[in-house]
Amino acid sequence: EPDCFGCVEVGGEGAARSTLFVPRYPESYGVWMGVIKQPEDFKAMYAVDDVKFVDELPTFFTDLNPSKILRLHGLNTDSGNSSTPATFPGISKFTPLLDDALLHPALVSLRVIKTPPEIDLLRHTNRLSSAAHVAVMRLARPGLHEYHLEAAFLHHVYFHGGARHVAYTCICAAATHAATLHYGHAAEPNAGALRDGDIALLDMGAEYHCYASDITCSFPVNGKFSPVQRQVYEAVLAAQKTVFAAMRPGVLYSDLHLAAEREILGGLRAAGFIAGEISEMMAARLGALFMPHGLGHLMGLDTHDVGGYEEGTPARSAEPGLKSLRTARVLEVGMVLTVEPGCYFIESELRRV
Repeated sequence: EPDCFGCVEVGGEGAARSTLFVPRYPESYGVWMGVIKQPEDFKAMYAVDDVKFVDELPTFFTDLNPSKILRLHGLNTDSGNSSTPATFPGISKFTPLLDDALLHPALVSLRVIKTPPEIDLLRHTNRLSSAAHVAVMRLARPGLHEYHLEAAFLHHVYFHGGARHVAYTCICAAATHAATLHYGHAAEPNAGALRDGDIALLDMGAEYHCYASDITCSFPVNGKFSPVQRQVYEAVLAAQKTVFAAMRPGVLYSDLHLAAEREILGGLRAAGFIAGEISEMMAARLGALFMPHGLGHLMGLDTHDVGGYEEGTPARSAEPGLKSLRTARVLEVGMVLTVEPGCYFIESELRRV
């Protein structure tokens, strides 16, 4: 719901108490936007203890007489964006009570560890996206365009799952377009043609009830890998399976990134693309040439969720490849992370080395 505020009273006697503040719309609003929901409607929908109007916020805080008002303000270490502290007419009266430092790290910690209902919702959203990817694979064929694949995905998640939004801009990249990691942006709008012999790389995920999914897959447009395509694909698949087998509480996510690199380098060496000792390649950070991105990221309410590099967690590496890793944390029960190893042949990078 737009233009709402939420307040949770903590620190007093008894259980915490939640209050939702909603806009007080004039009757004319209903002409354009439909039936105006009443406070009791919001209370039933969001299971809060009380619902008031936004214009009652000053009176609410005056009557409550809190010792401190905590506002959400802090940095998302992944995006570099900061949350904007809540404000409302009359807040200046409460300036001495405002604390913008304490709440953010506490909420970040809560968001890093998902509750069972959150995990159920994330599982549902990702299952929906998985089915949509399969539908797109079945549709793909030479002669179509990349945007046909995007359109098919958007249709499937909305028509079959009610997911009106996606978690990020769809990446539908065929042939050399797949070597652009974030292809699909406004200047490269998934407009290329699908040709016989192309590999398509699709990175798309639905968003459902504000929770994200993020799935990347590659497949041959004509339905059959060439021998070389299969070798590269299987190297990446082996890396993903290696990470899946090693993921458990207590493991460093950065170690899983290195394990994926090692597996991909081994596959490329077996296919004859590179030669030498894997240990020397790892020391020289050759893996970052083919996988310049990080293995994955935390996921939840954001595709790249908060908590990647918080105080008290391992710092971001400065080494190639590892510096793009969106978290280096020790895995804990309840974390949700993506596992997205990749192997890219980026012409400018290959020329550079």
